Amino acid sequence: MRWLGCYRLGPMWKALLVFVVIAFAGQLLGVLFNKSWVQPERPRPLFSISSENGQVPPLGSCRPHTHVMFLKTHKTASSTVLNMLYRFGEEHGLRFALPVAYQFGYPLPFIAQRVKGYRGPHVTEFDIMGNHMRFYKPEVEKVMPADTFYFSIIRDPVALAESSYAYYKNVAPAFRRAKGLGDFADNPHKYYEPRLRNNHYARNLLWFDFGLDHNANFSLALAKRGEITVRRNFRLILLSEYFDQSMVLLRHALCWPLDAVVSFSLNARQQMPKGRSGWVGKAAVPAPLALTKEQRQKLRDWNALDWHLYQAFNRTFWAEVERFGRERMETEVILLRSRREILARVCLRDGGQPVEASRIRDKAIRPFQSGLVKILGYELQPGLDNATKEACLRMIRPEIQYKDLLDLRQFPHSQQRPGPVAAGGAAVRRDPSSSRTGEHLGESVERDWDRTILLRNQSIQQMDIKGKLR
Repeated sequence: MRWLGCYRLGPMWKALLVFVVIAFAGQLLGVLFNKSWVQPERPRPLFSISSENGQVPPLGSCRPHTHVMFLKTHKTASSTVLNMLYRFGEEHGLRFALPVAYQFGYPLPFIAQRVKGYRGPHVTEFDIMGNHMRFYKPEVEKVMPADTFYFSIIRDPVALAESSYAYYKNVAPAFRRAKGLGDFADNPHKYYEPRLRNNHYARNLLWFDFGLDHNANFSLALAKRGEITVRRNFRLILLSEYFDQSMVLLRHALCWPLDAVVSFSLNARQQMPKGRSGWVGKAAVPAPLALTKEQRQKLRDWNALDWHLYQAFNRTFWAEVERFGRERMETEVILLRSRREILARVCLRDGGQPVEASRIRDKAIRPFQSGLVKILGYELQPGLDNATKEACLRMIRPEIQYKDLLDLRQFPHSQQRPGPVAAGGAAVRRDPSSSRTGEHLGESVERDWDRTILLRNQSIQQMDIKGKLR
């Protein structure tokens, strides 16, 4: 038969025929292999992709700190820092020391019994603590492990006074009586009565939050003793004005990845409108907050203890930056900001710009409102996959709602969710986006950032509250 004639071909033709057969078989098997055995790579959600891409210098062989105590000072960008702690703890399954309500009995000094689930010194191990308190370390040490990393954040007292006045205008009697912050600065003794409740917001607020006597007469010896106390209690003090540099130092101190300290500004207040074009950045200052150069100096003198603390830890901060390395710091700040811009484009509508709470469609993530100006929030970009949406949501969730979520997960069998707490301990239900109690409690009642009722300094007979106002 002729087809058997191929067996009489020469060696070269036989080799060529074998090569063709092998090539054809290889192609056939390759197609089958790709279709049947190898699944196509699934798209990875945003936050599973490494943020570092080999650009951020490695942290070395350090181990991440998982026992962290953050003293959340007022009006210092501390809400943004707390969001980072909430995110890191949630993502790593850590246990939070949460307040029974929304803060640890503030403005009273902290006691361990204010922690939900506390059953005695170190009976239950807690990993992260960060809600508002008036610091008292002996009681904190009953709750947190011995190897806890303590840190906090401070701000120039003048900028802090501006923010505090805008936020607590209707809460602090000293602010409420003044026509404006400049009027208060010109003669603070005219408006300030140290015995009235909530007036601590009007003088040496940082000193007060650190657990020190904010009404003490200034002396250099007293100021230095307070400074030494803070240094002894805290391993790192950050500066609000240099937030990104602070986050770089914090990331290395805690041995945390870059994304853990990348954030969007939370609880930020809206700035004054420029003309009729709407609210525009920081183009102008509301008239009640306008200050002359002389008034700014008067506020520093009025908050002399805070001013000493700020100057001392400002020097310490930049000494830390020098040890870290200026060029190295600049490089890492650029990377951090770049990462923030990337996440803003992915996560946020309107180019990542914060918006008024009323414009946020999802009422569950509207920020709490208080004071003279509006507190801004964010809207998520539509069309995100579930994993990315959840990661983005963690970055913009307001602290009140985030605390509620963590509380529910940590204490799923609680009989009653902690509602807003009045000054004497009575729980009150409310809409988290509003700042007043409305017709139920009367116009004499204000609420702090965390929904705690702050009573004006007058008797409210109709309220069923046990205890006395102090």
